Amino acid sequence: MNYEILDMPKKGDTVVVGMSGGVDSTLTALMLKEKGCNVIGVTMSLWDGKLPEIKSDKPMKEACYGPGEEENIEECKKFCAEHGIEYHVIEVQETYRQKVLEYFKAEYRAGRTPNPCIQCNRYIKFGALLDGIQNLSINYDYFCTGHYAKIVRPQEGVFGSDKKPCMIATAADITKDQTYFLNRIPSSVLEKVRFPLATMKKAEVFELAKKANLEAANREESQDFIGEEYFDLLFADKPSVPGDIIDLDGHVLGKHKGIEHYTIGQRRGLGVAVSYPVYVQAIDAKNNVVVLAPNDALNSSALVADDFVWPADVEPAEEFEAEIKIRLASRPVKAKISRYVPEAGDDFAYKGQPWLVTFSEPQRAVAPGQSAVLYKDNVILGGGIIVKAIK
Repeated sequence: MNYEILDMPKKGDTVVVGMSGGVDSTLTALMLKEKGCNVIGVTMSLWDGKLPEIKSDKPMKEACYGPGEEENIEECKKFCAEHGIEYHVIEVQETYRQKVLEYFKAEYRAGRTPNPCIQCNRYIKFGALLDGIQNLSINYDYFCTGHYAKIVRPQEGVFGSDKKPCMIATAADITKDQTYFLNRIPSSVLEKVRFPLATMKKAEVFELAKKANLEAANREESQDFIGEEYFDLLFADKPSVPGDIIDLDGHVLGKHKGIEHYTIGQRRGLGVAVSYPVYVQAIDAKNNVVVLAPNDALNSSALVADDFVWPADVEPAEEFEAEIKIRLASRPVKAKISRYVPEAGDDFAYKGQPWLVTFSEPQRAVAPGQSAVLYKDNVILGGGIIVKAIK
């Protein structure tokens, strides 16, 4: 299928830029201002202070959720004041707590591996934040962020329909491509979304930022949604329930400290003594058991996923082929995607039509709870949530 890359904001357009204080969003705002756009900066406030602030002699890594938010907001405010940009802070703490923090905890406690960044993009950055902008009665032509991705439109209808919705395509800098994190944003929202860094390399962004003497060019980039130091505090609302760590034959190898501390494919921090390398192969929440296995036992030939988001809500009518990514860092692999009919005894509460994804080659450490994102011609065809791996 052929696609057209949609036009970027032009001189005179009113553009709202989601700003974090980082180099990408700051340069995005500057580029649009210099282009002659009427730029309005907005920052979402996530930190609600409900976790005690940790004091440490060691510098903590930048994270999306944490007390360092105030400093980021001050930097954004300063930048906007220096460049004549209207600026607003939009509070989304309660929505963030419900849609991201509570989701994160519930998924881990159910033995799944959540992806809070995907949840945040869907419900906060491109949800609650946009609602906050609307509540301020701000009218705008485009909403821009510093993500590395493209917005395209197909020249023919998707999946045999007559609909030609906005879709997400991979960025020029594939090493920084963030499309995996954006896969659940509805097509209707994407109509006004643009990513001005889509065709730029990260090195070019830093070079331009340094030439413009942007303080953001000297900042450490945010790596996680929450700092490691706050993980245990986040889960302190309920006591962890220890249980058995077993091998594939059911032999007890040790005790785990609570299934929320483990994820599929994990090797470090298992606390067992085995004569060969072992990894987390499965997490059985029902029986509160963590299963370890050799590396080869982590391979899967297929997976089942549900809760799919399709372009313009057009669900495929028949089997098709695409490439799939099962986590951000995985390379896309060819796969056949077909409707899945639950077998007798399968009592999982599926959300919508589940799909069977059969890999062209075995994939390692398929983790329930993570996203299965489908691509063709470097464009996202849809994304679902992994329910189970088929070994």
